[in-house]
Amino acid sequence: MFEGITQSLTDALSTFRISGKLTESNIRDGMRTVRQALLEADVSYEVAQAFVTRVTEQAVGEQVLKSLRPSEQIVGIVHQELVNLMGPEEPSLHLKRDGITVLMMCGLQGSGKTTTCGKLARMLEQAERKPMLVAADLQRPAAIEQLKVIGEQIGVAVHAEDPGQTTPVKVCQNALKEAKRAGDVQVLILDTAGRLHVDDELMAELELIDNKLQPDQVLFVCDAMTGQDAVNSARAFNDALELDGVILTKLDGDTRGGAALSVRAVTGVPIKYVGVGEQLDNLEEFHPDRMAGRILGMGDVLTLVEKAQREFDEDEMEAQQQKMLEGKFTLDDFSKQLRQLGKLGPMQQVMKMIPGMGNIADLDPDMDAEGEIKRIDGIIASMTPDERANPDKIDRSRRNRIAKGSGTDPSDVNKLLKDFSAMSGMMQQMAGMGVRDRMKAVKQMADGGMFSPDANIRREKQRSKRGSTDVSSFRDKKKQQRKNARKARKRNKR
Repeated sequence: MFEGITQSLTDALSTFRISGKLTESNIRDGMRTVRQALLEADVSYEVAQAFVTRVTEQAVGEQVLKSLRPSEQIVGIVHQELVNLMGPEEPSLHLKRDGITVLMMCGLQGSGKTTTCGKLARMLEQAERKPMLVAADLQRPAAIEQLKVIGEQIGVAVHAEDPGQTTPVKVCQNALKEAKRAGDVQVLILDTAGRLHVDDELMAELELIDNKLQPDQVLFVCDAMTGQDAVNSARAFNDALELDGVILTKLDGDTRGGAALSVRAVTGVPIKYVGVGEQLDNLEEFHPDRMAGRILGMGDVLTLVEKAQREFDEDEMEAQQQKMLEGKFTLDDFSKQLRQLGKLGPMQQVMKMIPGMGNIADLDPDMDAEGEIKRIDGIIASMTPDERANPDKIDRSRRNRIAKGSGTDPSDVNKLLKDFSAMSGMMQQMAGMGVRDRMKAVKQMADGGMFSPDANIRREKQRSKRGSTDVSSFRDKKKQQRKNARKARKRNKR
């Protein structure tokens, strides 16, 4: 998420740290680089210009230039201005205490609107606010079937009618009547039609639904990966419908971040939620301060903790924490924790939420952390219950047997045992720590442990030292590839 702008802004801000004494002149030079980073991230020119002007005005002030750590103060100013740019925080849907709250969802085709309706319904269902989905997109029959499937998956009622026998307005009006008859429906979610682009016919249809149903909230769903197109669409929809909020989808695949940084400033409409994956539970409340932290590579501990609280079994975690305190943490417990960790999402994303670990994930984009977890789990599964409880008993012959059973190398088993020994001691210390101290400890483990970028390199080196003929050193391979590339370039020049 936002890899491009994170790297560009990090590079731009790092110039302040290495430029020695800061002056008004080199601050302005550095801010030009920041502006270029924003424009490359597809941020609106007006937004980028205004942002840099505000930051520069604060950064060249006497208080910053004469401070002991002016570069850190500038980073702090940039962080706060990013928060201001994307804020204020407004995740509330303002649901009625009594009666039915009507939410009208709108957006272009392909933005993920129908899936987002399902995600929102699932979130409301979990919050014990009973929703009903309405298939009002009659332009695309597949959207009706898709909504029905989603409704079945999450156990939410879907109101749908034959597209050839009705109109979108009638579908919505009939759905509201049905919801009132049901008596227990609290939120009605209207999945309206989209188009490939904004046109008069689409807007006329949406305005008619808006006038007849008088929805309590009109939410625009836009694909963050389309950058400025998403912002321009949001502006057009807002002019026609007076939006109450925006939901950005596909944020997990957005490397630029232009939509997230521009849409609030351009439309004046708050970002309420963000979609961070295809699964129906991949919808998060939008927090400008947390997003600013992610963009600047500072991580997002609060969101990670909230995810853990939702996904982890509380009783199981308490039991394991007690084992840590008593020094009874086993490989079985470790395997359980790895499986729970997998519930938080792709490991690359999880690592980027931990302060200081985003760069580790970026060092090796091809790092297969999920594959590493499966490999470790396979090694542990190949042990006997006694070996998992007492890893000190595992000698050379047992290591060979475990390696053969898990399809790995004895050195892999040996490394896991060493890492586990170091980790279990640190986990025992972590059991009494607060969240921030735990995150620091996790980073220390990652820097030198089984998930560090050099883990594979070390493993290949160990194999090559034993004379393995089928696997060469990872670094030697890379070196040879560079040599071959240079030779090829020389031949092409000739």
